Amino acid sequence: MQTEAEVLTEHTDVICSTSIERIVTGRNAALAQIETLIQQLDDISTLTRSIGGKMALGWAMKQDFRCGCWLMEKPEAAMKAITRNLDRSIWRDLMKKSGMLAIMDAQARDQWYNSLEKDDIPAVSEENILNTFEQLHLNKGEVFERGVINVFKGLSWDYKTNSPCKFGAKIIVAGLVKCDRWGFGLNWGWQRDRLADLERMLMLLDGKPVPDNRADVTRRLGDHIHANRHSNRYEDEMFAIKYFQKGTAHITFRRPELVDKLNDIIARHYPGALAAR
Repeated sequence: MQTEAEVLTEHTDVICSTSIERIVTGRNAALAQIETLIQQLDDISTLTRSIGGKMALGWAMKQDFRCGCWLMEKPEAAMKAITRNLDRSIWRDLMKKSGMLAIMDAQARDQWYNSLEKDDIPAVSEENILNTFEQLHLNKGEVFERGVINVFKGLSWDYKTNSPCKFGAKIIVAGLVKCDRWGFGLNWGWQRDRLADLERMLMLLDGKPVPDNRADVTRRLGDHIHANRHSNRYEDEMFAIKYFQKGTAHITFRRPELVDKLNDIIARHYPGALAAR
């Protein structure tokens, strides 16, 4: 049986150096061409303004639909914004290809994406890519375990089934579904994210491919509810879910051996919380 570390390594391979070199070379070449294009537009603007045709900002945009274009701004501001936007897209793609997103919970993913919205994101360079992903790779176990703990700590102890010491055979969550005169529906929000995180962790511990957000348990549950408005049961490989009109859902784990692995993680973070097996 694979260890947790072996499973996580399969899903978080560091991007190979040849790919990094190609990415950085392509990025620098693209920015150089964009800078040349901006200079050419500036030269053309000087010419057209001299003959009464205004600057490029006046004649190159759609009539009455001037939504803006960085290429038309001052060269220094344009290159800064274009570089930041290009680097932001490359970092997102690198993160996706690295496999790190698969082991992150919703909170960790939000923190990563929010960091990319800042103005001072690191430039895409070979050194920055290697340093960033080597550090992420070294911390992958910590990131994964933090996600498990976040899901566990998010359970409400108002329900007797939810043990404050471990994941039991069943957990109860509130607000996962809604019910109106048309029948059941799936709610958007943090409970939905938590269920998707839980499936992701179980799949990783089982050594299975992690479904993306177009095929995860929340999407399948939503499709099931939409097709069966007056049913209140759903089952798949990992869960048996029964939901109720007041919005609560009883989620029964179908793979107890994987739940044991989740509880091993909890025990490492909270020594003494679980009795020795």
